[in-house]
Amino acid sequence: MSRTASPIAQDFVPFATAALDFHRTLNIPGGPLVTTRAELDALHAHLVSLYGLLDAHAARTGRLVPVEGEHLRAVRIRIWQAADHVHAAYHAAPRPDSGEVPDREACRAGLPEGAPELTVCQRHQRTAHLVRRRITPAELHTPFTGLVRR
Repeated sequence: MSRTASPIAQDFVPFATAALDFHRTLNIPGGPLVTTRAELDALHAHLVSLYGLLDAHAARTGRLVPVEGEHLRAVRIRIWQAADHVHAAYHAAPRPDSGEVPDREACRAGLPEGAPELTVCQRHQRTAHLVRRRITPAELHTPFTGLVRR
């Protein structure tokens, strides 16, 4: 049995990377000084999607190449932490219509601002459920040292 998968039919990750670079180049220099809630929502969606991809790779790779799998697990944890911080930034950003900053705890109630504004919270809660099943609290809260179990 081969330890490598068959060639990928189409690798879209480079396109996603190019799209992010293109977005940054076009929108950041001339854009608003403060990141909008819409952009934070889109960034959160991107990070959650990346978390899912890395989760799948970590699960498959870890069975065949344990050391590589551990590195991918560590990356997956850091991506979730990044998504959690983007979610917090979303709640720290003022609402576009009133400038009011909602309470972060309000998202636990579902849709405190009404659909579709807090789809970011629904996405975050769905992913958090998976994270709690796959990552221990100790792993989530230990500082990253760069060392991986062997």
